[in-house]
Amino acid sequence: MTKLLTPDICVIGAGSGGLSVAAAAAAFGVPVVLVEKGKMGGDCLNYGCVPSKALIAAGKQAQAMRSAAKFGIANVEPEIDFKAVMAHVRGVIASIAPTDSVERFTALGVTVIKAEAKFIARNRLVAGDTEIRARRFVIATGSSAFVPPIPGLEDIAYLTNETVFDLTRRPGHLVIVGGGPIGMELAQAFCRLGSQVTVLDTGQVLSKDDPELVGIVRDRLRSEGVRICERTRVARIEQRGKSGVKVFTEGPDGEEEIDGSHILIATGRVPNTEGLDLKKAGVRLAGKSIDASAMLRTTNRRIYAVGDVIGRQQFTHAANYHAGLVVRALLFRLPAKDRGLIPWATYTDPELAHVGLTEAQALKRYRKVRILRWPLAENDRAQAEHKTDGHIKLVTSRKGEILGVSIVGAGASEMIASWTLAMTQGLKLQDITSTVMAYPTMSEIGKRAAITYFVPQTRRPLVRGIVRFLRLFG
Repeated sequence: MTKLLTPDICVIGAGSGGLSVAAAAAAFGVPVVLVEKGKMGGDCLNYGCVPSKALIAAGKQAQAMRSAAKFGIANVEPEIDFKAVMAHVRGVIASIAPTDSVERFTALGVTVIKAEAKFIARNRLVAGDTEIRARRFVIATGSSAFVPPIPGLEDIAYLTNETVFDLTRRPGHLVIVGGGPIGMELAQAFCRLGSQVTVLDTGQVLSKDDPELVGIVRDRLRSEGVRICERTRVARIEQRGKSGVKVFTEGPDGEEEIDGSHILIATGRVPNTEGLDLKKAGVRLAGKSIDASAMLRTTNRRIYAVGDVIGRQQFTHAANYHAGLVVRALLFRLPAKDRGLIPWATYTDPELAHVGLTEAQALKRYRKVRILRWPLAENDRAQAEHKTDGHIKLVTSRKGEILGVSIVGAGASEMIASWTLAMTQGLKLQDITSTVMAYPTMSEIGKRAAITYFVPQTRRPLVRGIVRFLRLFG
């Protein structure tokens, strides 16, 4: 017999965005139903951010052992127990999972239904044996790995981010198709853990980031042994032996056959909208993404959508940001507009982080821009830790407005936070130069770059004349 629930809000999807909406609404005493067909915590906890960063951390430890001589400590080739490494990854997931669990959200007052959601009308859906008629719905179903139509791929056991962390035996030769953030992060991590790694990309790796900074990351990975093949197409894939793969490629140097033990598909993400019967809800798609306004409303005014499913910035923190906007709109009727100022980071070593416009984007939008840089090699903390690869790059207007910031180097993902705040609050370079930074810290490179904006003033005859005049008064 079908059970009927009539909550104020129904959230579909228990990833970052969905959990944030459900927890916030419940905290204010609003009746909430949360529907999730898979694992609580969504992609980030189970298949994405958390396990990948845990694997990257293991790789960093191994690399530190190999490169300790610069500190006066003997280099050591680490003995890697890959099964134990993956147990570490699973342990990190397990330590975080209670925060996102059914039990915790039930305790918060959220009704959790573990079933697939399907709309049957504009204001109704079914999930298992339950029908839900809510005042408002929030779709937060996230995204999944996009699997391209490569001939032969369907006949082999390939990996995606949803299965790669289930490995218990180290890949002998991991072939990664796709040189985006996921592909490059895992390429370096597996290489540092002892696998041979080849990355194949049809264009340039990390193509959404500034090419100048990407070059530093590319060079580091290659120096560590990762083979990176750009402008290379995978023509077909065949099984090799009982468990291996043979990848046939076409690139700048012609055709090539690559023998691998495993193949990882990291060619992007596709929004999870299948099975929701969105037509019955009156929700329109834009391609494969949900068509949502800047207010995150769909074409059905009762239904909002947040996170990866709307196909904008596919980051966990973007989904969380969207959730905050929707909570403001749903609970307080406050205007909430997605302004799109979302930072991102790629957790290679060195890290790569960005917020705002790239140099190329700024040049298209503005007549004139100024580019300011400062290298980590001229930072005392970086020198002390032998982490001198990289620099900060500020894209500014002629009036000192901050248009975009890119950082490549150690701690880039942490440093980008202050620049995101500065841009959100409309601060200018003068505000940055008047801020006191703790010494010695990597973040000083940002202030030093900002100071260079004012250096030309020191050479202006008028300014020098004023200084000379003031000196006359003692």
